[in-house]
Amino acid sequence: MKQDTHPDYHFIEVVLPNGSRFKTRSTYGKEGAVLQLDIDPSSHPAWTGGNQTLLDRAGRVSKFKDKFKGFGV
Repeated sequence: MKQDTHPDYHFIEVVLPNGSRFKTRSTYGKEGAVLQLDIDPSSHPAWTGGNQTLLDRAGRVSKFKDKFKGFGV
């Protein structure tokens, strides 16, 4: 196996916007580096799903069938 092909994997500290902190292992920075997050995963819509509503499958299938009902096989 080749030597020195993998990045250094070490402990860093992650700081969330609400001030909470935790330690994790990462290839980011050097040992003991601090990663300051701008987005909080506990409240951001990308992780929580936000206020979006999804159509159920039956609703989408019905819309498709209605739209293309004139094109019979």
